[in-house]
Amino acid sequence: MTRTPERPTYPTAPDHVDVLIVGAGLSGIGAACHLRTEAPGVSFELLEARGASGGTWDLFRYPGVRSDSDMYTLGYPFRPWAGKQAIAGGAEILAYLRETAAEYKIDEHVTYHARVLQADWSEADARWTVTVEHTDPADHTTRHSTRTCGFLFLCSGYYRYDQGYTPTWPGREQFQGRLVHPQEWPADLDLPGTKVVVVGSGATAVTLVPALAEAGAHVTMLQRSPSYIMSLPERDPIAAVLRALLPARPAYRAIRWKNARVATALYVLCRMYPDRMRAVLRKGVAKRLPDGFDVDRHFTPAYNPWDQRLCLVPDGDFFTAITEGKADVVTDHIDEFTPTGLRLRSGATLDADVVVTATGLNLLPLGGISLTVDGDPVLIPEHLAYKGVMLDAVPNLAFALGYTNASWTLKVDLVCSYVARLLAHMEHHGYAVVTAHRPLAPMSTAPFIEMTSGYFQRSRGALPLQGDRAPWRLEQHYFHDAALFRGPVDAPELEFSPAGALARPGR
Repeated sequence: MTRTPERPTYPTAPDHVDVLIVGAGLSGIGAACHLRTEAPGVSFELLEARGASGGTWDLFRYPGVRSDSDMYTLGYPFRPWAGKQAIAGGAEILAYLRETAAEYKIDEHVTYHARVLQADWSEADARWTVTVEHTDPADHTTRHSTRTCGFLFLCSGYYRYDQGYTPTWPGREQFQGRLVHPQEWPADLDLPGTKVVVVGSGATAVTLVPALAEAGAHVTMLQRSPSYIMSLPERDPIAAVLRALLPARPAYRAIRWKNARVATALYVLCRMYPDRMRAVLRKGVAKRLPDGFDVDRHFTPAYNPWDQRLCLVPDGDFFTAITEGKADVVTDHIDEFTPTGLRLRSGATLDADVVVTATGLNLLPLGGISLTVDGDPVLIPEHLAYKGVMLDAVPNLAFALGYTNASWTLKVDLVCSYVARLLAHMEHHGYAVVTAHRPLAPMSTAPFIEMTSGYFQRSRGALPLQGDRAPWRLEQHYFHDAALFRGPVDAPELEFSPAGALARPGR
């Protein structure tokens, strides 16, 4: 699929809307669709820093890029995934997102090359004033504009799109080959016959290894420590049966429910019975590798299952590349780069024409936007997250961050539907402002994301906190969280204020 920029460079939107959505990726498109259907009286606009919609699925261009969740749960519940593959490629996902935006006429409300720098809340005016940087793609010149909104909805994900994470290794400057981060994959990289070292062991690495091997490279995955990896069918056989027996929408709902149940059950079992599930996952890996392969060294992590994200591989393609001799796994540490590759802590060396640093992401919580409330800076790590979607004491602001232990969209769709219902409630009752207030009783706090993955650990201090009980803490359990989100919106933790000052011109 050809990926091309969309829409004009500079905004044609009004200076004020009820809801300003930041980001036109999976979350932002979903948020706008919910506003269309659940809060039809609310005006909205999307601001996208890049030149095209699709977010992650337009940004990532590395070989084999695909979902690491099944498409029946990564897809929107209101628009069935019609593809045959449960684990889909990036181009197919991007097409699905853009087709959804076109069907709901969301693409008509996106302003591209528009990065939100700052948002300032005024209690007197009951609105946000947002500072936007516009970049001309032709000459990269920039200009700034301001616009206002009644409600600010941050749907930009949690990582930096313009910079991936690459550690500082000794001797890197003397390496005579190419050093590539998957987030910035070069279009001119010639792979057949090359020796490629992929540094990392997460979802990106296990996706790259079979794709690079298929492209004709000999691949070595170099990891400091193993990750848990589980194989599942690229095509869901139960989904095929349900699709044959039921109309499209009921079949999709049934498959989505089934897959959400399976994913949730897997997570719960891993947390409740870590030793037993460690053995189950190890057995699954050993069945797909040659006899005598050192599974304990290369595929048995020191941490418990789901302390970090579990990697999924369709039809075991990662293990097939190893079995067929097209890929190797080395568990060691980099001591230094050499002109021809890498020297490892063990003393071994790896020759490489290309080194791919699949070493993770740099997080950018809430889009890196500078926030103030009546002139006072909002220090995000000092705030509790209400239902994982609003910051306490910060009016008329929501953010959408998906699950880390399940499909991103399962949680994001709950968030987007909840926000749409909240806004419809405010519209119906004439409220201009909603603010979450933390309880007066003491409450212990915990990190917003409790996984031990490196990129979460590096950015823990930039994220909000969660409490020790609902609604200030989510269970990371879709079916329990769904009940919380789908409950009444006029909860006692929320303060609603009437429209004393106009939140929308003309009222």
